[in-house]
Amino acid sequence: MKSSLSLLVLALSTALPAFAADEPDPLSFNVGAVSEYRYRGISQSRLKPALQGGIDYASPSGFYVGTWASTIKWIKDIPGGDADVEIDLYGGYKTEVASGLTLDVGGLYYLYPSNKLKNVPGFANANTFEVYGALTFGPVTAKYSHSTTNLFGNANSKNSSYFDVSATFDVGGGMTLTPHVGHQTVKNLAVASYTDYSLTLAKDFSGLVLSGAVIGTDADKTFYASPANGKFLGKTTLVVGVKKTF
Repeated sequence: MKSSLSLLVLALSTALPAFAADEPDPLSFNVGAVSEYRYRGISQSRLKPALQGGIDYASPSGFYVGTWASTIKWIKDIPGGDADVEIDLYGGYKTEVASGLTLDVGGLYYLYPSNKLKNVPGFANANTFEVYGALTFGPVTAKYSHSTTNLFGNANSKNSSYFDVSATFDVGGGMTLTPHVGHQTVKNLAVASYTDYSLTLAKDFSGLVLSGAVIGTDADKTFYASPANGKFLGKTTLVVGVKKTF
C-alpha cells in the first residue's frame, strides 16, 4: 500500500502542471480510521476496525485521478485466500452539463494484492474493475456502476451492477446529514444480490471530520456470513469514523 501511494505521489509531482499560488491546490491527501469498514453495506473487515488513507488530484478542467486504501479481513477469512489490504485506483471526468446538473463518469479498479482467490474452488480473482456514471442535482446524486470483470471474487459475475441514490444536506454548524440507499445486483448469483441503506451524520472541524453512520442491508444472512466466525456481515450497525484531509 505504501509503495503504491508513494509511486502515485511521485508521478503526480513530476507529470502534473504547476498552478498559481492563489489557485486551489488540486492535490489532497486523507488518512482516517473507522470502527468497521463497510462497503455497500457489507463489512470488509469482519466487523472490526480498519485504517484507511488516500490521495486525490482534481484538475480545474474536470479530470481527476486518485488512489485509496483500507485494511480488510474478508479475503484472508476465506480458506486459501490471502490479502489484507484493498487498494482502489480511479479516474474520471466531472462537468456541469446543465444549470445545476453535474455529470461524473469514470472507472474504478479494486486491487487486492496476491489475493489468490482464483485458486480457491468456487471463487474468481477478487480484483474488480467497474465503470460508473453519476448525476448530481442540488443535494441529490444518483450513480450507476457496472463491472466489466467478475465482481469481488464471485465466479461468473461479470456485468454485475450497483445503483444508488444519496443526498447531502447541510444542517448547520459544519454538520452534514447524508441518507443513502443502493441495490447490488450480482450477475448469475441471485442469492448475492441485496439492498443496502445508511444514514450518516458528519461534523467538519477544519478538515478533521468525525462521522457516525447507521448502516444496514437485507442481504442473505447465510451467503454473507463470515467464514471466520459465522457472523452476518450485513447486519444493521453504527459505524463511527475520523478522517483528516490535508
